[in-house]
Amino acid sequence: MKTAEQAALDRATSLAIWTAPEKAELLGGGITNFNVALSDAGRRFVVRVGQDIPLHQVMRFNEQAVHRAAQAIGIAPAIHYTEPGILVLEFVEGTTLDEAGVRSDAMLARILPLLKKCHREAPLHLRGPVLTFWVFHVLRDYAATLRADNSRHVPRLDDLLKTAETLERAVGPVDIVLGHNDLLAANFLDDGYRLWLLDWEYGGFNSPLFDLAGLASNNELSPEQERWLLESYFETQLTDELENRYRAMKCASLLRETMWSMVSEIHSEIDFEYADYTEKNLSRFQTALSDIQSI
Repeated sequence: MKTAEQAALDRATSLAIWTAPEKAELLGGGITNFNVALSDAGRRFVVRVGQDIPLHQVMRFNEQAVHRAAQAIGIAPAIHYTEPGILVLEFVEGTTLDEAGVRSDAMLARILPLLKKCHREAPLHLRGPVLTFWVFHVLRDYAATLRADNSRHVPRLDDLLKTAETLERAVGPVDIVLGHNDLLAANFLDDGYRLWLLDWEYGGFNSPLFDLAGLASNNELSPEQERWLLESYFETQLTDELENRYRAMKCASLLRETMWSMVSEIHSEIDFEYADYTEKNLSRFQTALSDIQSI
């Protein structure tokens, strides 16, 4: 029986668009789908292999629509071809960031205008239906999935959902932008001249606070960097009201990453230590929650 990795390689190399594919290799880092790099007719491509994942609210029609909008403003690699379960992208030579790289002040100064461009300009290039990513709905849906599948984390769910309700009230009314919604370090690529944003499967309409909070929480920015991020993004002095809303969204972002991993422990076929990832993000969530003085 084929492994999931071999099946992905076979699918990527057997597409009808190829003349004579060669040098196919799985790229590391994917924890939702498989990414295969290959060459054909003197050009290099990346093939993303992955079906819809309703459990994680990943729908490939949405990923493609948001990716095309990001491509139109020059922050995502060009789409070369699509078919159900397949997204072929032009290969971009560059360095994938890690958390330490994102935490560099110089890199943050490059990331911020990229986010603003995504949030403000990409919506102008959207076509067709696009999903909304509301983290608190995602959390409630994850909890229902975990209960239905008798997850080992079920005893934690009542308290986590009660906290999520409090956080949602604290976030309050929001402005809407087009968010990436998955700002892990590995989703940034630096080609030496500009930054690219990869993996748009969670892209959709959202509050800008979610991307800002996700960037900070996923990469452990310092309090000083978080303050700089908020004041630079909103172009104003940080108020207590904005800081409280942001900190609530930061907790929600970390709880979403935690519960995403809880669900993936049960359902993912990708070889990844999800249990360790759950505990890492749960610890980050608990630390962020303890930092909130009053919600």
